Amino acid sequence: MARLLGMGDNTADLYLSSATMYPGGNAVNAAALSARLGHPSSYMGCVGTDPAGHLILGALRAEGVDITHCRQIEGLTSWSKIEHRGGDRHFVGSDPGVQGQWTLDDQDLSFIARHDLVHTSIYSALDEVLPQIRQAAPVLSYDFSSEWTPELLIQVCPLLDVAFLSAGEGSLEAAQALATAAAEHGARVVVVTRGAEGSLALSGGELYFQPSLPAQVTDTLGAGDAFIAAFLQQWAEHQDIPAALNAGAQEAARNCATPGAFGHGAPFPAHLLQSTPL
Repeated sequence: MARLLGMGDNTADLYLSSATMYPGGNAVNAAALSARLGHPSSYMGCVGTDPAGHLILGALRAEGVDITHCRQIEGLTSWSKIEHRGGDRHFVGSDPGVQGQWTLDDQDLSFIARHDLVHTSIYSALDEVLPQIRQAAPVLSYDFSSEWTPELLIQVCPLLDVAFLSAGEGSLEAAQALATAAAEHGARVVVVTRGAEGSLALSGGELYFQPSLPAQVTDTLGAGDAFIAAFLQQWAEHQDIPAALNAGAQEAARNCATPGAFGHGAPFPAHLLQSTPL
């Protein structure tokens, strides 16, 4: 059973329509959703000492995620303001808070090495130390989301076992070209998610395709991270790309019925309503 470390970004997702905040962030969600699939998992990141930071840590504890290597730093936790339109989410403001205040030490690198999978993201402020993480991590995956650039692919892909990218707005041909570029730059397995159009993966020169599955859509936030958690676990255990894509699609569809990425909503402080979006 593969043990996953979600490393890096966290945020409090502020739902403006209900004045509710949910724990989130790609690395947080991957750890929590992996734990829900029955796998041991950990999260390492920097949260603030505010109510949002306590919410994230409390939710991770409740899900059984190891948070012994988290940092709780004086200051604000990262937050993102979110509007919902027909079940889909739209980000309308954010603040990174303390989440990028990283310093890795030997104990951290030893902790990283005790995991079978290490997953991080473009939002985690870890790109400069990815070579160190690569040396410690048995398997390293990275979510570029839709924010990738050609320069970032060149920098990061040589370090990766699995690269995840989002191309929901483009054509199938563009998604295939993106997967090919990431693979040519060194990523061992490349997965491109395409929203309602499903997903594809490129491994060993072979392309695999997966349609999206029917879902009862309450909230799409976290569906992509549910896909990642399920894909990584299935792939790590069986090295079966079609089965991993199918597992990801199933969990993404299931997650669409969950408010927030993995629940644990709480009222958010009123002062955040007046905060200036970035």
